[in-house]
Amino acid sequence: MKDFQTLKFLDLFKGLFHLFGIHYPVLRRILQVKLTMDQRRVPTIFNQSNKKDDKDKNYFLSSLWIYALMGLFIIPFILLGDNYFFQMSIGFGVIMFIVMTSMISDFSSVLLDLRDRTILSPKPIDKRTIGLAKALHICIYLFFLTLSTTGIPLIVGLFVQGIAFFCIFFVSIILLDLLIIVLTALIYLLILKFFDGEKLKDIINYVQISLSIAMVIGYQLLGRSFQLIDTTVSFEPQWWQYVIPPFWFGAPFELVLNRNDSSYIIVFTCLALLVPVISMVIYAKLMPNFERNLQKLSNFSVTKKNNSKRKNTLLGRWMLRNKEERAFYHFATYMMKNEREFRLKVYPSIGFSFIFPFIFIFNILQGSSLSEVSEGNAYFNIYLCALMIPSSIIMLKYSGKYNGAWIFRTTPIKDYGFLYSGTLKAFFIKLFVPVYVVLSLIFLSVFGIRILPDLVVVLFSAQLFVVVCYHILLKGTLPFSDSFSKMQQSDGWKSLTSMVVIAVMGGAHYLIGSLFDGAIYIYLLLLIIANLFTWRNIYNK
Repeated sequence: MKDFQTLKFLDLFKGLFHLFGIHYPVLRRILQVKLTMDQRRVPTIFNQSNKKDDKDKNYFLSSLWIYALMGLFIIPFILLGDNYFFQMSIGFGVIMFIVMTSMISDFSSVLLDLRDRTILSPKPIDKRTIGLAKALHICIYLFFLTLSTTGIPLIVGLFVQGIAFFCIFFVSIILLDLLIIVLTALIYLLILKFFDGEKLKDIINYVQISLSIAMVIGYQLLGRSFQLIDTTVSFEPQWWQYVIPPFWFGAPFELVLNRNDSSYIIVFTCLALLVPVISMVIYAKLMPNFERNLQKLSNFSVTKKNNSKRKNTLLGRWMLRNKEERAFYHFATYMMKNEREFRLKVYPSIGFSFIFPFIFIFNILQGSSLSEVSEGNAYFNIYLCALMIPSSIIMLKYSGKYNGAWIFRTTPIKDYGFLYSGTLKAFFIKLFVPVYVVLSLIFLSVFGIRILPDLVVVLFSAQLFVVVCYHILLKGTLPFSDSFSKMQQSDGWKSLTSMVVIAVMGGAHYLIGSLFDGAIYIYLLLLIIANLFTWRNIYNK
């Protein structure tokens, strides 16, 4: 087994481990095995089609340059000036977003690891050694992730802002990492307290999705807390800002470097120092309980619901042409509902598509009143909800159970077009339409009934966009027939390219609607005809 440089560094402190009664050789061997397994695990951010070709390659370390690239976004806030509270609050918002989203996608496999309990606990190994090995494993993982993200900004801060800035920045990063570890662990502990087995895994999946969406919303709240007036940034403290961590870690810079002793700066600084430390104490006390509840992950409880004869929705009955298409519709619905990795990759984009239209409207509200906005054409922002379509459709070709795709070739399928149309209609009806209906109701309440024809046009435009995305992203590949491990970086570029199509559709809608009063209905009729033709000829043998 490979002798990692991290372990050689840890050897310098083996006397300290012996002093606290830790059996260091066993601790070192456990960590060596964990790190060996880690280098074979491919991070979510580093998906390539040929990644299985080199078995000795450490994919985690190979992905760190991407985090370093994202960390460059922090540098402008360091160079901005001397309004440290504004600069570093935004900077720590970026850091927290990068680290937390990475932890959401990759950290669960480290924290929710059952192998320690099932393999090591029956052996004559001190439980403290096992627990410390797990804690050090987490710290090593987070150290490389954070260092790659903040290493260059730290160096820039040292040379541009000075040694005091560097020291505060360095300590704040450590405290932020502690807070992120504890927050993630406590969320999982709360879930483990009440649920077990398959239900628990589903809830963890939804928590990961919710956290990624919450990070985007929190980042928006962070930016909107500052106002730029005559090139001067102003800040009005509000009660809800005291629960947003980036404010805590931006305050020490303002307190020490600018000698700003405002009450809210002092409170934010105290929160930055005390909350991570107190959280770690709570985490240490709850860790044994966490390990006991972790065993629930190995319990499988299946609750069968007698819903196999559930009727189709009215929209589904209208859109499904025959029994063969209906069968594939139900199959795709089941796969999208039960594939955890599919939900983890797709549901965040669904959440983003729901909040992005409101983010752009809120930007307009910065300089206009709600009544002024309601009389304008800001309702065209609803096209942003269609941005979820490319990223979702490209995931329809992947599955955790892709080995079963041989069934497509053995069943007497007369027309594979029904396979594709049934799958795409399942996505459109089950995932897109609910989001769109909720958005439409909200937009109708804001802009009035006058936009109803436009909303219908957007719906049919999105339906046509689904077919376009199929031809760009899915054509030539059977649904659910590839492993998620085969995802390619080119998929992301194809997805971005296809978004140009919906932008063109939105532009055409705006231009045609402004020609004359009845133009929108002519455009709607053309969209209906285009949908009828494309959906009936979706598959070309």
